[in-house]
Amino acid sequence: MTWERLVGGIDFGEGPRWHDGRLWYSDFHQATIYSVGLDGDRRAEYTDLPDRPSGLGWMPDGSLLVVFMTSRTVMRDHGDGTLVEHADLSSVAAWHCNDMVVDANGNAYVGNFGFDLEERRPFQPADLALVRPDGSVEVAATDMRFPNGSVITPDGSTLIVGQSFGGNYVAFTIAGDATLTDRREWAAIEGSAPDGCTLDAAGGIWFADALGSQVVRVEEGGTVTDRIDTPQPTFACMLGGDDGRTLFALCAPGSHPDESAGTGLGEIVMTRVEHGRVGLP
Repeated sequence: MTWERLVGGIDFGEGPRWHDGRLWYSDFHQATIYSVGLDGDRRAEYTDLPDRPSGLGWMPDGSLLVVFMTSRTVMRDHGDGTLVEHADLSSVAAWHCNDMVVDANGNAYVGNFGFDLEERRPFQPADLALVRPDGSVEVAATDMRFPNGSVITPDGSTLIVGQSFGGNYVAFTIAGDATLTDRREWAAIEGSAPDGCTLDAAGGIWFADALGSQVVRVEEGGTVTDRIDTPQPTFACMLGGDDGRTLFALCAPGSHPDESAGTGLGEIVMTRVEHGRVGLP
């Protein structure tokens, strides 16, 4: 497979979501949320944000939710383009918050680092947060090894979470009240660090491998069907396009701020794959 560049000029892109015919993403160090069309037309949707934006999602009424990393909050569009606090995650998140998936009812599952990764502090497990539509916060799952990219199956019954420091995906059954039960390993991928990910119609998960310049497709049970090298290290991917079969990879020189902040050297590349996107995000 060959990659085509969609857009460059990115510091560190995260949280890609295909929404209303455009690819939305956060840029940590530009403190901006962008959207870009398949023709490369990029728009700055929210600018001069007071914190690093990360995970993105939408409520049933269409209002945007965005994770603010260092303040450990989820913000919500007030309806006029202004972001207001939706939830304070400081009671659950031990360190910076990162990716998020929002279900069809507006419940958001939000990960966090668990420890100060940027200063290379000792590893500590993290709790996964559940943010309910009213903004109330509770612990959804404990002892997570850097919960990162997550997907919800099309029937809304299962949450699958990548563990960047576990080299695997764990699955949970989503109960009627949005709590999580029946924790089990969905797939182990030895030697990988699953980051941003997306679910396809054949039941496979494409994920960005934060340990290498590649995207990987894995099926339940751990069978790896595809590995595609990327031009730079990649930290998130998303399926989208008119038929859901365009795979986007968000690339950057590195994950540490010293490697990416202010450089504009990151890019989004895209290629075509066999199966289209399903589920959430």
